Amino acid sequence: MIVRMMLLASSALAAAAFAPAGAQDAKDNPAVKLINRDNPRHKEFLKVVAKGEGDVIFIGDSITQGWEGAGKKAWAAHFAAFKPVNLGISGDQTGHVLWRLTEGKEIEPLKPKLAVIMIGTNNTGAHTPEQIAGGIKGIIAELQKQKPDMKILLLGVFPRAGGIKKEDTVAPADKLNPKIKAINDIIAKYADDKMVFYKDIGSSFLNKDGGLEKKVMPDLLHLSPEGYEIWATAIKDDIAKLTK
Repeated sequence: MIVRMMLLASSALAAAAFAPAGAQDAKDNPAVKLINRDNPRHKEFLKVVAKGEGDVIFIGDSITQGWEGAGKKAWAAHFAAFKPVNLGISGDQTGHVLWRLTEGKEIEPLKPKLAVIMIGTNNTGAHTPEQIAGGIKGIIAELQKQKPDMKILLLGVFPRAGGIKKEDTVAPADKLNPKIKAINDIIAKYADDKMVFYKDIGSSFLNKDGGLEKKVMPDLLHLSPEGYEIWATAIKDDIAKLTK
């Protein structure tokens, strides 16, 4: 009995040693708690996906939803050939996305080749980087459970900034939200380069001094048409490669 207990303890220690850096036990993580998202936009998604069409799904919050607004031109120019489906909802946190994938059954009718994920910025006010990364890990796990043959392009959370004067046109590097880098340092480790691929394009939005300009993100969070062009250009080759 004592030997068996020692072996169990040894196994537990080994499992902990190989746990991803910054990971948090899911049962204690508020960022994986399902948050109901049964709103009109979700209902519209269900009508869209019922057709069963879509090789690439984009999963995210208002920044992803914005492909239908400021990003409309870039979306059509760079992604139309991939039969993309925009599953972004403004205000979403990781818990909302998890609800949409599980209780909401948003991707159930689809057989996508690739999911592009960019989520987590709306969690930064209430959750730690470790919790947010855990929420993102939960999303990846759910996608792999439902669509094991689908590849995932996980994007680093985009930079955001604040604390500058209204008339200023650029937020210097020291005004960038430090949680973003902390999140990305953790989630970068989730890539296996077989089914899950990680890419951080955050630096593409910054100027040579590491500052965030309002011409790219007018409110230092959401993208302008120029910002969406940067995003599309940065990942279009990845999408082409991963959907072959």
